[in-house]
Amino acid sequence: MWTLGQSCSASMKISWLPLLLLAFLRPVHCMSRDERHKLRDQVVEMFDHAYRSYMDHAYPADELMPLTCRGRVRGLEPSRGDVDDALGKFSLTLIDTLDTLVLLNKTEEFEAAVRRVLSDVRLDNDIVVSVFETNIRVLGGLLGGHSMAVMLREGGRHMLWYRDELLHMAKDLGLRLLPAFNTSSGLPYPRVNLKHGVRGPETRTGTETDTCTACAGTIILEFAALSRFTGDPIFEDHARRALDFLWEKRQRNSNLVGTTINIHSGEWVRRDSGVGAGIDSYYEYLLKAYILLGDDLFLQRFNIHYASIMKYISQPPLLLDVHIHKPLLPARTWMDSLLAFFPGLQVLKGDIRPAIETHEMLYQVTKKHNFLPEAFTTDFRVHWAQHPLRPEFAESTYFLYKATGDPYYLEVGRTVLENLNRFARVPCGFAAMKDVRTGSHEDRMDSFFLAEMFKYLFLLFAESDDLPFDVEDYIFTTEAHLLPLSLSTAPRSQSPSASNSTGVEELDDSNFDWTCPNTRLLFPDPAYPRNLRDPIKIAVDKSCPRPSPIREPGMGRLPLRAQDFMANNPEHLELLRRMGVSLIHLKDGRVQLVQHASQAVSAIAAEDGMRFMQEMMELSSQQQKEQLPPRAVQIVSHPFFGRVVLTAGPAQFGTDLSKSSTGVRGFVTVAEPYSGCAEVTNAELVQGRIALLQRGQCMFAEKARHIQKAGAIGGIVIDDNEGSSSDTAPLFQMAGDGRSTDDVTLPLLFLFHKEGNILLEALKEYREVEVLLSDKARDRGGDVQEEDCSTEEKDRDQSQPSVQEPDQPKTEQEEDDEEAVVPPAKVGSEPDAKAEPKEEQSSDKDPERLLDALLADWQEDLEAFRQMEKDEL
Repeated sequence: MWTLGQSCSASMKISWLPLLLLAFLRPVHCMSRDERHKLRDQVVEMFDHAYRSYMDHAYPADELMPLTCRGRVRGLEPSRGDVDDALGKFSLTLIDTLDTLVLLNKTEEFEAAVRRVLSDVRLDNDIVVSVFETNIRVLGGLLGGHSMAVMLREGGRHMLWYRDELLHMAKDLGLRLLPAFNTSSGLPYPRVNLKHGVRGPETRTGTETDTCTACAGTIILEFAALSRFTGDPIFEDHARRALDFLWEKRQRNSNLVGTTINIHSGEWVRRDSGVGAGIDSYYEYLLKAYILLGDDLFLQRFNIHYASIMKYISQPPLLLDVHIHKPLLPARTWMDSLLAFFPGLQVLKGDIRPAIETHEMLYQVTKKHNFLPEAFTTDFRVHWAQHPLRPEFAESTYFLYKATGDPYYLEVGRTVLENLNRFARVPCGFAAMKDVRTGSHEDRMDSFFLAEMFKYLFLLFAESDDLPFDVEDYIFTTEAHLLPLSLSTAPRSQSPSASNSTGVEELDDSNFDWTCPNTRLLFPDPAYPRNLRDPIKIAVDKSCPRPSPIREPGMGRLPLRAQDFMANNPEHLELLRRMGVSLIHLKDGRVQLVQHASQAVSAIAAEDGMRFMQEMMELSSQQQKEQLPPRAVQIVSHPFFGRVVLTAGPAQFGTDLSKSSTGVRGFVTVAEPYSGCAEVTNAELVQGRIALLQRGQCMFAEKARHIQKAGAIGGIVIDDNEGSSSDTAPLFQMAGDGRSTDDVTLPLLFLFHKEGNILLEALKEYREVEVLLSDKARDRGGDVQEEDCSTEEKDRDQSQPSVQEPDQPKTEQEEDDEEAVVPPAKVGSEPDAKAEPKEEQSSDKDPERLLDALLADWQEDLEAFRQMEKDEL
């Protein structure tokens, strides 16, 4: 992996990189050897739990679905969009885990896994996959497995039967990826059909025009290793050509690259630049390509980029995206979790101070929310609340520990370990976090969790004697696969067709550091790291501002005020009609208001309608900021023991669970009638329990009154919309019925169909199922998670509205016919009566901005989220 123990010598140009790796801290209190061994063994036990769960419940599927204890097979499960492009029906998790088995001293399991791969895995499936994901996970996994097999075979005790079969599979896969590079620029298409390649109707690909920078620039390590292992230069040549093109297309003034590029023209499609999603591993591979291949050109390019990153993007401890043409202009006010790899890369670069600062900021955010949210704002609030068990923070923690020897980073690793066990562990593996604020889960355990997380945690706590080989002889790919540094001495034969699109570049020696930094001289004060960390900890702790007060509309007197409007009041509906406003009930429970000024009974009424619509938008914006946070339904009985947590929507009446330190705990039972719209007939079973109800046929408050009368201590309403899920739908809040609901004193929560089915299936199998209704998940011991200050906001991908725009753009001549639209909100009294719009929740819009501008902002954030999922998992 090449981090420690190298000597500074003129004969080894790469030796300067991480050789500030002398411990500059002499701590008074260190973690004991026994503690480290205990944590090391705990890592192994956790890996065994995850790996065995995959093998027992999912193999040969690509990934494990840990909540439902089955495999995720593409085409059999509902599509998740671009995320599923990582799945190719090639037992992804097993291949991705091969070299992890060896590192954790599981040689026999590794040998058995290799035999399974050779006998069971097919690479010629008629399926379209991501070139990027398939390269780093599958090709990287096969090459890492081959490296380990060769190492073991040369040791003379294991894998003596091995005859480079994994390498042959790797070359087969490499050849199947090559058609994607058949472009005029050399940048690969983002997707390829494993059986048919690219182009032609049978391929179902080749029509894309854009790819992300990381997607095109994260090929060189795997392709160069494949070329040098096999002696076929074609793979390395194609990867180099793609890198050359990206370098040529950098913005020459800022020396930054954008996030998305047109693979044919080379034009930047998205001109925002950062070190997170969409770009991250491009920078990583420039530096690591220099380490692995010894080509000074890669180091020069990396250093030029790095200088610009530190000049424009780095605002210690923050790393904020900028525009490549206007690098002093920020592109966003939030950061995504993928940038957590960057402190580790800075360690390899030799820039310790900013690495310590950014890592500490990430650690404090992690401590607030138990995990690093998928995206968070500059004041450290949750922006996107998911956490798919990403390993980048653990990776940087390991590198910083190796660089400094500071036991503080062992304690950071302990925190990561404990949070995984307390909040993500479920009976069938580890489940991704759907919402870090509530502790709810997603039925997902990505292959990178086994490929990366356990490697870095094991190396953090292990000692050299615990390792089966010297990791200094290897470099980690972005998926943490191990490639031997001996490849740097392998001859590189140039293919006849290879060409360098940039020509011969003259190297600038000013971009090279040819000396080894001595951290004792750089940082003579042993308290130096702590002095860097403390101000950041204080800054994060104090940055929890309250929402700013909302301005009252103050628009004058209207025949109907927005805050008074009720959707089930005939008089109100008639007033809306006179003002040209119509009300539409959407299928999913949302309510939409649309105004046609030409349909008003008079010009004055049309003006009143416009003012009403403006009030309604302002009211929706205010209520969005004041909306209730999601709640949690946690299954606490055997065999779940609190491991399964379901995201639930709150009710705007009944018990406020956020004010309860213990929540409401009880066994569940299905109410009869299931709709809850009549007096409960099985009151003897419902009494003292939490009643399960089906959405529909009557108001939510009416359901609550019926089960409360029967003696229930709580209620859970399950959506009757088949296929609905908190994975894809905005948070649903249950409103009242237009009259006082003070008489409802029990808690009522809402589950979408998918989450509700998990609960119903558990009840069907185990009969006695106990749950905890609370504002956020508790651990098995009943301890409440540390409070965070993010509950005012829901991550955007969970609360996107569907907004209907006018069919035609407005003009001055068309003003009388203009159509004003209030976006629908995911709130309802019930599907038939739905919510009164005064209870509606809209997206977090600024009411003073035009609707089309708001829509553009929302679309940009949604595109950024989809791009992040597409770029790297």
